[in-house]
Amino acid sequence: MLEDLSRRSFAKLASLAAAIAAAPARAEEAQPDPARGHLATGSFPSGFIWGTATSAYQIEGAVAEDGRGRSIWDTFSHQPGHIADGTTADRADDHYHRYKEDVALIRELGAKAYRFSIAWPRVFPEGVGAANPKGLDFYDRLLDELLANGIEPYATLYHWDLPQALQDRFGGWQSTETSKAFADYAAYVAQRLTDRVKTIFTVNEVGRFVTFGYGLGIDAPGLKLPPKQLNQVRHNVALAHGLAVQAIRAHGRAGTKVGPAENIAACVPAIDTRENARAAEIATRELNAGFLNVVLEGKYTDGFLAYAGANAPTYTEDELKIIGSKNDFIGLNIYAPQFYVLASERAPGFSILPFPKSFPHMSADWLRIGPETAYWVPRLAAKVWNVETIYISENGASSADEVRPDGKVYDLDRIMYLRAYLTQLQRAIAEGAPVRGYFLWSLMDNFEWIYGFGKRFGLYHVDFETLGRRPKLSASFYRNVIARNAVDV
Repeated sequence: MLEDLSRRSFAKLASLAAAIAAAPARAEEAQPDPARGHLATGSFPSGFIWGTATSAYQIEGAVAEDGRGRSIWDTFSHQPGHIADGTTADRADDHYHRYKEDVALIRELGAKAYRFSIAWPRVFPEGVGAANPKGLDFYDRLLDELLANGIEPYATLYHWDLPQALQDRFGGWQSTETSKAFADYAAYVAQRLTDRVKTIFTVNEVGRFVTFGYGLGIDAPGLKLPPKQLNQVRHNVALAHGLAVQAIRAHGRAGTKVGPAENIAACVPAIDTRENARAAEIATRELNAGFLNVVLEGKYTDGFLAYAGANAPTYTEDELKIIGSKNDFIGLNIYAPQFYVLASERAPGFSILPFPKSFPHMSADWLRIGPETAYWVPRLAAKVWNVETIYISENGASSADEVRPDGKVYDLDRIMYLRAYLTQLQRAIAEGAPVRGYFLWSLMDNFEWIYGFGKRFGLYHVDFETLGRRPKLSASFYRNVIARNAVDV
């Protein structure tokens, strides 16, 4: 069953129905922006940020050390039947103790940026109340090590590891009390760490953790809420994001940048025509109506509200103002094309095409290979929401990653995937898409949520028995891209 569920196909499950009823909301035509200067074939702009990414629960381990509280994923992964291979992240990559070794791996790549997440339960074991005195000590050490190696830290406040105490006390994201607790957590982290962290992502992949965790029961906390309650959960997370933006601006150092990271519902015109590009623009807005659009426009689309009807979330105008607090950037997690669309004369102005069974994919069935996604998604996001700074906060691919007799991992399929996507991303930037940086997922193999250790996304292979790290061939590929600031086409 797990293989049949897309890791990032939340939009089809969460928002597709809203879009079907939606009316076109934009009159502009989605045309390629004129090129802002010319780049050599395959090259990226000077100063482009190359990085890698991980998350706390997937790599840290040490789940009971130094006062860390339990998270909903600690609870969920220990319940039989939830994780495909029956494992947990109790030890994971043991990054908590091996962080210096892992920072050295980043340095070996030549990457100048690292996106990591902070474990909320380490900082506030009960989610609220007194902070754990040792809660940020690990991140203090990590930041100092990164900076000593010339690597810029990019922090994420929430990558799914909600304190279990908040789930028990308030129903987690079912309550605005959790939204307020998140703001307090954000304020504390901003006050303590923004002397060294200049860029903060608030929440990561709302579409995944809301729909899969509270709607389908597949992710932690494993709930299956009815539509109205699910829409309320998503609204409460959007409110948490807005409150966190305000808290970071109030308590962080001047100049700290803040924004969300979202697995955007990736809409691609099936055929590159003027009409289909326009349809993809409409689809991008409507299929992201539940989170990205309300965050960036400060309102829900008419189509979303019309379809939701009595199941629409309850909110106030003041909440919408908070949710619409200005972001400095958006992070887009781009993996697979989720919707190929064609123009339609019927509302909402686009039709969604079915995927043929023969559509190519990586080692996970959900990870369909559509390099043009890296071209269209940032262009459309910038056009629809008038965004001036975009980071590709995640992009990468799973592979079988067989260790050969010579001890090497020749992950040619991952290299193929990365080369194709980066080529399309460079094309988008050359045509004016405001993408300023790219974070490859992931630095190393890790606990891949409901798949356990069965899916590998890393540039570095991890032996989960010995915890030894070894570079895959893709690490050499990415090192070459970074060194040349260009795709080797």
